[in-house]
Amino acid sequence: MRVVLTGGGTGGHIYPALAVAREVSRQTPQAAFLYIGSKKGLEAQLVPRTEIPFQSVEISGLKRKLSLDNLKTLWKFVRAVSDAKKMLRDFQPDVVVGTGGYVCGPVVYAASRLGIPTLIHEQNVVPGLTNKFLSRSATRVAVSFAESLAYFPEGKTVFTGNPRATEVMHGNAEAGRGFLGVDAGKKIVLIFGGSRGARAINEAVLSVVTELGKYADTHFVYVTGDVHFEKISSELAAKGKLPENISVLPFVHNMPDVLAATHILVGRAGASTLAEVTALGVPSILIPSPYVTNNHQEKNARGLERAGAARVIVEKELTGERLLQEVESLLHKDELWEQMKEKALSLGMPKAATEIVRTLQEVSAKK
Repeated sequence: MRVVLTGGGTGGHIYPALAVAREVSRQTPQAAFLYIGSKKGLEAQLVPRTEIPFQSVEISGLKRKLSLDNLKTLWKFVRAVSDAKKMLRDFQPDVVVGTGGYVCGPVVYAASRLGIPTLIHEQNVVPGLTNKFLSRSATRVAVSFAESLAYFPEGKTVFTGNPRATEVMHGNAEAGRGFLGVDAGKKIVLIFGGSRGARAINEAVLSVVTELGKYADTHFVYVTGDVHFEKISSELAAKGKLPENISVLPFVHNMPDVLAATHILVGRAGASTLAEVTALGVPSILIPSPYVTNNHQEKNARGLERAGAARVIVEKELTGERLLQEVESLLHKDELWEQMKEKALSLGMPKAATEIVRTLQEVSAKK
């Protein structure tokens, strides 16, 4: 099977695409891949770390208000479609997979115009503009949440879950602890603000970081995000010697291993994160980003909260003290933690990537 992957901007679009590639490779070791993204997106950094060849087109997003910039964007789209067609003709894929973000628009559209089977994957409850546009021409639409089915054409839309759920099932807790240097006797609290980090979460953690030392049986893994790491490191240094039960990292590339060892997750409510914690049954404290389209992260998070799998703190109510209270309640109430773990597992879809690959095989066979 020859597969083109496209999607970008944030890890929430990129990691599902890479998870699909790894599942295809597990089932078909001789499969070939090409990733088409943007030079300006995070995919330009993450994909080259894999063995998947990377090519790029130039594209940007439409403004939600009338703007002259939108005319430039439309011109970029036309040019990007033309560039994508050339790449697709050269690679000759059996199927093209789009996982969201502006860049997948021209690539999936170009594939549909060339008669190449396509599948788009929507990670969030409320779909983005790109996937709503592409759903008209895509061969199949896969969604992470059952609530998303109503937004897409009936008959071509399937509820698969998020492929990152399958990816984390291959994580190794022992390897995760080894990477962090944490022995098996300690609980791990992972604080992670998404692929680019989150300033509000960083500020809350900074305000209580010296208090974390009192939790002797717990190790805190604080992931700042690359763009925030230097500033956070300076501010932490100004506080003097930090407690020994804290690891401060800019980014984690082996997240499945680290998550497999995690007792509690504190973080944003991106769809990939929720797929991961439900597949593994990790109780979570979610701080949805208020800066995303249609406030979709809070809608994602509230679903877990209603099910009893997570606690939600909206960003405007986030303080270090509130965060510490929530963490402490889960650390000290084993029965509550067990209940949340079971509720999270009940929502998990660990075979999501397998279902998506089965769908890819189905649509590519009709080529």
